[in-house]
Amino acid sequence: MNPDGLILVDKPANMTSFAVDMAMRKILGTKKVGHLGTLDPFATGLLPVFAGKGLKYLRFCDGFDKSYSCRAFFGAATDSMDSEGEITFENYPSKEQMEDLRSTDFATVRQAFAEVAKTTSQIPPKYSAKKINGKKAYDLARDGVEFELKPVEIRINDLTINSIEEQDKGFVVDFDVSCSKGTYIRTICDDAGRLTGFGAHAISLRRISCGPFMVKDAYSLDSMTEMKERGDYGFILPAGLCLEDMPRVELTSSQAKDLSFGKKILCDPLYEEGRLYKAVYQERLIAVVYPATEDSRYIFRIERVFAGD
Repeated sequence: MNPDGLILVDKPANMTSFAVDMAMRKILGTKKVGHLGTLDPFATGLLPVFAGKGLKYLRFCDGFDKSYSCRAFFGAATDSMDSEGEITFENYPSKEQMEDLRSTDFATVRQAFAEVAKTTSQIPPKYSAKKINGKKAYDLARDGVEFELKPVEIRINDLTINSIEEQDKGFVVDFDVSCSKGTYIRTICDDAGRLTGFGAHAISLRRISCGPFMVKDAYSLDSMTEMKERGDYGFILPAGLCLEDMPRVELTSSQAKDLSFGKKILCDPLYEEGRLYKAVYQERLIAVVYPATEDSRYIFRIERVFAGD
Protein backbone atom coordinates (compact mmCIF):
# COMPACT_ATOMS: atom_id res chain seq x y z
CA MET A 1 0.00 0.00 0.00
CA ASN A 2 1.43 3.34 -1.09
CA PRO A 3 0.41 6.00 1.45
CA ASP A 4 0.14 8.75 -1.18
CA GLY A 5 -2.64 11.22 -0.64
CA LEU A 6 -4.63 13.32 1.78
CA ILE A 7 -5.94 12.34 5.20
CA LEU A 8 -8.49 14.46 7.09
CA VAL A 9 -7.65 14.08 10.77
CA ASP A 10 -9.91 15.10 13.65
CA LYS A 11 -7.18 16.29 16.02
CA PRO A 12 -7.79 15.60 19.72
CA ALA A 13 -7.14 18.14 22.45
CA ASN A 14 -3.82 18.28 24.31
CA MET A 15 -1.85 17.14 21.28
CA THR A 16 0.35 19.21 18.99
CA SER A 17 -0.14 19.18 15.24
CA PHE A 18 3.40 17.84 14.87
CA ALA A 19 2.56 14.98 17.23
CA VAL A 20 -0.31 14.16 14.86
CA ASP A 21 2.26 14.00 12.04
CA MET A 22 4.31 11.52 14.09
CA ALA A 23 1.22 9.38 14.74
CA MET A 24 0.33 9.40 11.04
CA ARG A 25 3.86 8.33 10.11
CA LYS A 26 3.40 5.28 12.31
CA ILE A 27 -0.06 4.51 10.92
CA LEU A 28 1.02 4.94 7.30
CA GLY A 29 4.53 3.53 7.59
CA THR A 30 6.20 6.51 5.95
CA LYS A 31 8.28 9.49 7.04
CA LYS A 32 6.82 11.67 4.26
CA VAL A 33 4.03 13.36 6.20
CA GLY A 34 3.09 17.02 6.66
CA HIS A 35 0.03 18.93 7.84
CA LEU A 36 -1.80 22.01 6.63
CA GLY A 37 -2.56 24.81 9.11
CA THR A 38 -1.12 24.17 12.57
CA LEU A 39 -3.67 23.92 15.38
CA ASP A 40 -2.90 24.92 18.97
CA PRO A 41 -2.45 21.95 21.34
CA PHE A 42 -5.67 22.75 23.24
CA ALA A 43 -7.66 23.01 19.99
CA THR A 44 -9.49 20.15 18.28
CA GLY A 45 -10.89 19.56 14.84
CA LEU A 46 -9.87 19.39 11.21
CA LEU A 47 -6.17 18.95 10.45
CA PRO A 48 -5.52 17.99 6.79
CA VAL A 49 -2.44 15.77 6.54
CA PHE A 50 -0.61 15.03 3.28
CA ALA A 51 1.51 11.91 2.81
CA GLY A 52 3.93 10.52 0.25
CA LYS A 53 3.49 12.05 -3.19
CA GLY A 54 0.53 13.93 -1.78
CA LEU A 55 2.97 16.35 -0.17
CA LYS A 56 3.45 17.91 -3.63
CA TYR A 57 -0.04 19.35 -3.31
CA LEU A 58 0.38 20.88 0.14
CA ARG A 59 1.69 24.27 -0.98
CA PHE A 60 -1.35 24.86 -3.18
CA CYS A 61 -3.57 24.85 -0.08
CA ASP A 62 -1.70 27.54 1.80
CA GLY A 63 -4.28 30.24 1.06
CA PHE A 64 -7.37 28.28 2.14
CA ASP A 65 -9.87 30.11 4.35
CA LYS A 66 -10.83 28.33 7.57
CA SER A 67 -13.77 28.27 9.97
CA TYR A 68 -13.94 27.60 13.70
CA SER A 69 -16.27 27.24 16.66
CA CYS A 70 -14.90 28.88 19.78
CA ARG A 71 -15.90 29.28 23.43
CA ALA A 72 -14.50 32.35 25.19
CA PHE A 73 -14.56 33.15 28.90
CA PHE A 74 -15.05 36.79 29.93
CA GLY A 75 -13.74 37.97 33.27
CA ALA A 76 -10.05 37.16 32.96
CA ALA A 77 -7.26 37.46 30.38
CA THR A 78 -4.23 35.15 30.15
CA ASP A 79 -0.74 35.56 28.72
CA SER A 80 -1.37 32.86 26.11
CA MET A 81 -4.94 34.06 25.38
CA ASP A 82 -6.25 30.58 26.18
CA SER A 83 -6.98 28.47 29.26
CA GLU A 84 -3.45 27.02 29.34
CA GLY A 85 -1.84 30.37 30.18
CA GLU A 86 -1.33 32.35 33.37
CA ILE A 87 -3.99 34.90 34.32
CA THR A 88 -2.68 38.41 33.73
CA PHE A 89 -5.88 40.40 34.33
CA GLU A 90 -9.16 39.81 36.15
CA ASN A 91 -12.35 41.85 36.15
CA TYR A 92 -15.36 39.69 36.86
CA PRO A 93 -18.68 41.49 36.28
CA SER A 94 -20.35 42.62 39.48
CA LYS A 95 -23.93 41.67 40.24
CA GLU A 96 -25.08 45.09 39.04
CA GLN A 97 -22.99 44.86 35.85
CA MET A 98 -24.35 41.40 35.10
CA GLU A 99 -27.91 42.62 35.58
CA ASP A 100 -27.22 45.47 33.16
CA LEU A 101 -25.67 43.09 30.63
CA ARG A 102 -28.64 40.76 30.91
CA SER A 103 -31.19 43.57 30.52
CA THR A 104 -29.57 44.70 27.25
CA ASP A 105 -29.01 41.16 25.93
CA PHE A 106 -25.26 41.72 26.35
CA ALA A 107 -25.31 44.58 23.85
CA THR A 108 -21.81 45.82 24.74
CA VAL A 109 -20.40 42.31 24.26
CA ARG A 110 -22.10 41.91 20.89
CA GLN A 111 -20.81 45.35 19.88
CA ALA A 112 -17.26 44.34 20.86
CA PHE A 113 -17.41 41.27 18.62
CA ALA A 114 -18.91 43.33 15.80
CA GLU A 115 -15.97 45.72 16.13
CA VAL A 116 -13.43 42.88 16.18
CA ALA A 117 -15.04 41.42 13.04
CA LYS A 118 -13.85 44.53 11.16
CA THR A 119 -10.22 43.72 11.98
CA THR A 120 -7.88 43.70 8.98
CA SER A 121 -4.61 43.00 10.81
CA GLN A 122 -3.51 41.15 13.94
CA ILE A 123 -0.36 40.87 16.00
CA PRO A 124 0.13 37.10 16.48
CA PRO A 125 0.18 35.88 20.10
CA LYS A 126 3.60 35.54 21.68
CA TYR A 127 2.61 31.98 22.51
CA SER A 128 2.38 30.91 18.87
CA ALA A 129 4.37 28.93 16.30
CA LYS A 130 5.51 32.11 14.55
CA LYS A 131 9.27 32.07 14.05
CA ILE A 132 11.64 34.79 15.23
CA ASN A 133 15.13 34.39 13.76
CA GLY A 134 14.46 30.69 13.27
CA LYS A 135 13.04 30.09 16.76
CA LYS A 136 9.37 29.58 17.60
CA ALA A 137 7.75 32.46 19.46
CA TYR A 138 6.30 30.25 22.20
CA ASP A 139 9.76 28.84 22.99
CA LEU A 140 11.16 32.35 23.35
CA ALA A 141 8.19 33.44 25.47
CA ARG A 142 8.62 30.48 27.83
CA ASP A 143 12.31 31.30 28.17
CA GLY A 144 11.46 34.88 29.14
CA VAL A 145 13.05 36.39 26.03
CA GLU A 146 11.70 39.80 25.04
CA PHE A 147 10.70 40.13 21.37
CA GLU A 148 8.16 41.80 19.13
CA LEU A 149 5.90 40.33 16.47
CA LYS A 150 4.81 42.34 13.44
CA PRO A 151 1.15 42.80 12.49
CA VAL A 152 -0.18 40.40 9.88
CA GLU A 153 -2.94 41.18 7.40
CA ILE A 154 -6.03 39.04 7.98
CA ARG A 155 -9.66 38.90 6.91
CA ILE A 156 -12.68 37.93 8.98
CA ASN A 157 -15.43 36.83 6.60
CA ASP A 158 -18.12 36.21 9.19
CA LEU A 159 -18.42 36.17 12.99
CA THR A 160 -21.63 34.94 14.59
CA ILE A 161 -22.41 34.74 18.32
CA ASN A 162 -24.41 31.59 19.04
CA SER A 163 -24.98 31.98 22.77
CA ILE A 164 -23.93 33.87 25.90
CA GLU A 165 -24.13 32.06 29.22
CA GLU A 166 -23.68 33.45 32.72
CA GLN A 167 -21.28 31.66 35.06
CA ASP A 168 -20.71 31.85 38.81
CA LYS A 169 -17.95 34.29 37.94
CA GLY A 170 -17.98 35.96 34.53
CA PHE A 171 -19.72 34.62 31.44
CA VAL A 172 -18.91 32.59 28.33
CA VAL A 173 -19.57 33.39 24.68
CA ASP A 174 -19.91 30.69 22.03
CA PHE A 175 -19.25 31.96 18.52
CA ASP A 176 -18.45 30.77 15.00
CA VAL A 177 -15.95 32.53 12.77
CA SER A 178 -14.87 32.19 9.13
CA CYS A 179 -11.55 33.83 8.34
CA SER A 180 -8.43 33.96 6.21
CA LYS A 181 -5.28 32.01 6.91
CA GLY A 182 -3.08 33.45 9.65
CA THR A 183 -6.03 34.59 11.78
CA TYR A 184 -5.67 33.75 15.47
CA ILE A 185 -9.00 33.06 17.16
CA ARG A 186 -7.35 33.49 20.56
CA THR A 187 -6.55 37.07 19.57
CA ILE A 188 -10.20 37.66 18.64
CA CYS A 189 -11.18 36.58 22.16
CA ASP A 190 -8.49 38.76 23.76
CA ASP A 191 -9.46 41.79 21.65
CA ALA A 192 -13.14 41.42 22.52
CA GLY A 193 -12.20 41.11 26.19
CA ARG A 194 -10.20 44.34 26.03
CA LEU A 195 -13.06 46.20 24.36
CA THR A 196 -15.55 45.13 27.04
CA GLY A 197 -13.08 45.83 29.84
CA PHE A 198 -13.59 42.41 31.40
CA GLY A 199 -10.72 40.58 29.74
CA ALA A 200 -11.28 37.29 27.93
CA HIS A 201 -9.55 34.14 26.73
CA ALA A 202 -10.42 31.09 24.63
CA ILE A 203 -11.39 28.01 26.64
CA SER A 204 -12.18 25.75 23.71
CA LEU A 205 -11.54 25.91 19.97
CA ARG A 206 -12.55 23.55 17.18
CA ARG A 207 -11.71 23.91 13.49
CA ILE A 208 -14.73 23.09 11.35
CA SER A 209 -13.41 23.59 7.84
CA CYS A 210 -10.26 24.27 5.84
CA GLY A 211 -10.87 25.24 2.23
CA PRO A 212 -13.17 22.59 0.71
CA PHE A 213 -12.62 20.11 3.55
CA MET A 214 -14.94 19.61 6.54
CA VAL A 215 -14.37 18.11 9.98
CA LYS A 216 -17.47 15.93 9.53
CA ASP A 217 -15.45 13.94 6.98
CA ALA A 218 -12.40 13.58 9.23
CA TYR A 219 -11.20 10.50 11.11
CA SER A 220 -9.83 10.14 14.63
CA LEU A 221 -6.36 8.65 15.06
CA ASP A 222 -7.87 5.67 16.90
CA SER A 223 -10.35 4.93 14.12
CA MET A 224 -7.60 5.05 11.48
CA THR A 225 -5.45 2.69 13.54
CA GLU A 226 -8.36 0.25 13.72
CA MET A 227 -9.01 0.55 9.98
CA LYS A 228 -5.34 -0.10 9.19
CA GLU A 229 -5.40 -3.26 11.33
CA ARG A 230 -8.31 -4.49 9.16
CA GLY A 231 -6.35 -3.65 6.01
CA ASP A 232 -8.73 -0.81 5.24
CA TYR A 233 -7.04 2.38 4.02
CA GLY A 234 -10.23 4.11 2.96
CA PHE A 235 -9.30 7.16 4.99
CA ILE A 236 -6.63 8.10 2.40
CA LEU A 237 -8.11 10.49 -0.17
CA PRO A 238 -6.61 11.61 -3.50
CA ALA A 239 -4.50 14.70 -2.78
CA GLY A 240 -5.81 16.21 -6.01
CA LEU A 241 -9.08 16.95 -4.21
CA CYS A 242 -7.42 20.05 -2.82
CA LEU A 243 -7.30 21.47 -6.36
CA GLU A 244 -11.02 21.01 -7.04
CA ASP A 245 -11.75 24.72 -6.78
CA MET A 246 -8.71 25.75 -8.85
CA PRO A 247 -9.70 26.90 -12.38
CA ARG A 248 -8.71 24.47 -15.11
CA VAL A 249 -7.18 24.58 -18.55
CA GLU A 250 -8.05 21.88 -21.07
CA LEU A 251 -4.94 20.78 -22.99
CA THR A 252 -4.41 19.27 -26.40
CA SER A 253 -2.30 16.14 -26.72
CA SER A 254 0.73 18.12 -27.86
CA GLN A 255 0.36 20.67 -25.08
CA ALA A 256 0.12 17.92 -22.48
CA LYS A 257 3.30 16.36 -23.88
CA ASP A 258 5.18 19.66 -23.79
CA LEU A 259 4.15 20.41 -20.20
CA SER A 260 5.06 16.87 -19.16
CA PHE A 261 8.60 17.57 -20.31
CA GLY A 262 8.73 20.93 -18.56
CA LYS A 263 8.21 23.07 -21.65
CA LYS A 264 6.24 26.32 -21.58
CA ILE A 265 3.21 26.55 -23.87
CA LEU A 266 1.36 29.47 -25.43
CA CYS A 267 -1.89 30.59 -23.83
CA ASP A 268 -4.84 32.87 -24.50
CA PRO A 269 -4.40 36.44 -23.12
CA LEU A 270 -7.84 36.17 -21.53
CA TYR A 271 -6.38 34.07 -18.70
CA GLU A 272 -5.61 36.07 -15.55
CA GLU A 273 -1.90 36.73 -15.35
CA GLY A 274 -0.24 35.26 -12.27
CA ARG A 275 -3.23 33.12 -11.26
CA LEU A 276 -2.74 29.38 -10.79
CA TYR A 277 -4.56 26.96 -13.13
CA LYS A 278 -4.64 23.18 -13.23
CA ALA A 279 -3.73 21.96 -16.70
CA VAL A 280 -5.70 18.82 -17.54
CA TYR A 281 -5.65 16.38 -20.45
CA GLN A 282 -8.49 13.86 -20.66
CA GLU A 283 -9.26 14.36 -16.94
CA ARG A 284 -5.63 13.68 -16.00
CA LEU A 285 -3.77 16.39 -14.11
CA ILE A 286 -0.64 17.27 -16.05
CA ALA A 287 0.61 20.36 -14.24
CA VAL A 288 -0.24 23.48 -12.31
CA VAL A 289 0.57 26.53 -14.45
CA TYR A 290 0.21 30.30 -14.41
CA PRO A 291 -0.10 32.83 -17.28
CA ALA A 292 2.74 35.27 -17.88
CA THR A 293 4.10 37.55 -20.59
CA GLU A 294 7.40 36.68 -22.26
CA ASP A 295 8.83 38.47 -25.31
CA SER A 296 5.39 39.94 -26.07
CA ARG A 297 3.84 36.45 -26.00
CA TYR A 298 1.31 35.06 -23.55
CA ILE A 299 2.51 31.76 -22.15
CA PHE A 300 1.77 29.30 -19.38
CA ARG A 301 4.71 28.92 -17.04
CA ILE A 302 4.96 25.77 -14.97
CA GLU A 303 4.49 25.89 -11.23
CA ARG A 304 4.54 22.09 -10.76
CA VAL A 305 4.47 19.07 -13.08
CA PHE A 306 2.36 16.09 -11.96
CA ALA A 307 2.33 14.07 -15.20
CA GLY A 308 4.93 11.60 -13.95
CA ASP A 309 3.16 10.81 -10.67
